[in-house]
Amino acid sequence: MPSIASFKDRRQKNTFRLVATLLMGLSPLLCFKLRAADQDKSASKVSRELLSENDRAIGANAQKMIEEGRRIFRFDTFGSEAFWGDALQLHKAIAGEKNGGVGPGVSPKTALAVGLKVDADALPKELVAQIKAGKIDMNDPATTVALLKLDAVVGVKGFFDKQGSLKSLGLRCAVCHSAVDDSFAPGIGKRLDGWAARDLNVGAIISLAPNLKPFTDLLGVDEATLKKVLASWGPGRFDAELDKDGKALRPDGAQAGTLIPPAFGLAGVNLHTWTGFGSVPYWNAFVAVTEMHGSGTFFDARFDDKSQYPVAAKSGAGNTRGKPDLVTAKFGALHFYQLAIPAPKPPKTSFDQTKATRGKEIFGGKAKCATCHVPPLFTEPGENLHTPAEVGVDSFQADRSPTHKYRTSPLAGLWTHQKGGFYHDGRFATLGDVVDHYDTLSNLALTEQEKNDLIEYLKSL
Repeated sequence: MPSIASFKDRRQKNTFRLVATLLMGLSPLLCFKLRAADQDKSASKVSRELLSENDRAIGANAQKMIEEGRRIFRFDTFGSEAFWGDALQLHKAIAGEKNGGVGPGVSPKTALAVGLKVDADALPKELVAQIKAGKIDMNDPATTVALLKLDAVVGVKGFFDKQGSLKSLGLRCAVCHSAVDDSFAPGIGKRLDGWAARDLNVGAIISLAPNLKPFTDLLGVDEATLKKVLASWGPGRFDAELDKDGKALRPDGAQAGTLIPPAFGLAGVNLHTWTGFGSVPYWNAFVAVTEMHGSGTFFDARFDDKSQYPVAAKSGAGNTRGKPDLVTAKFGALHFYQLAIPAPKPPKTSFDQTKATRGKEIFGGKAKCATCHVPPLFTEPGENLHTPAEVGVDSFQADRSPTHKYRTSPLAGLWTHQKGGFYHDGRFATLGDVVDHYDTLSNLALTEQEKNDLIEYLKSL
């Protein structure tokens, strides 16, 4: 009788024969597949090597453009010192009489009070220690001049002669579209590029200029009238159309400035500004040449319309050809950098996560917010414009634009610029006011809980 061991031996031998037979039959197929795989790997390797060279070139160019764009955004004046310094002589008002200028001067304390910021990374360690020890007089305009020498005032560039005296002053993109994290002190910290400068009192700063004649001549008004208009804006507002249409106030007598917008989260966004004048590159040219008064080229025949833009039609703003052109060559890198600035995420403690989760469903459902604020852009892909009637507000600001419409503003990073209110002119003081407005306009019938949940979601973006 065969033993269990001999039975196992025969079964194993039969199994080995079967496997060997199968392998012999499969071997041609396996060899073919292995050869094919080797060929695919070789082709893929060659392809990757070819693409990687191209990828490296693209990556290097992207890094170069980001670095160059950051430098332009933070530090380039585009030659604007010829206007703010040489023409308006704003530097003299900042320096003060004791420092070779005029008047009392502007101390760091005053500069911070009107919303200017100081880059803490530009401060030498010795100076930081002295400030902490209270050995630096923050009420002395000479300290402001010293900060300008260090290039520490965000968005403002001081120009000095050989004797070290402040001789001119230019502005940069960062003056209106940057903040600091206040890590050293209020108004002093690390840069936050792209944040809207909602503390910045542009009108008050311009009013300090000893020579306002370039503005009064352009607008055909006296200095007192101009200063009244500048004072009406308040912190965080600027009127980029005043020097185009001459409309100093709204028909109801209220100020006509609009809130300074952020310059982050713009990747994928088509039309820019509150009323969709043009794309981001368009607005860069518009601001750099016609608002910052840099030396460069800006063209837009729409400003030749005397009925809509009498001031611009007369001044020729729509066909500006500054010589030398210190602006145009910088737009590519500047735009690239702007598109690379992400909308900052809100602190986790700044909103209720549970409510925000429910609010997200309301945003995309009952409240119909996502119809226009399409995630993740939170504006419409394409022509993101709406009539005043669709938005439920008056047409004053829309009619100052060639579009006669309002843009759907992106919502990401909304938490960074709640100061000053919401909508183009800050007419709604809180997010609750905005939600109430649309609830009424569109007959949404939102409950109080739904409104609160929606607000928390908006704060979470």
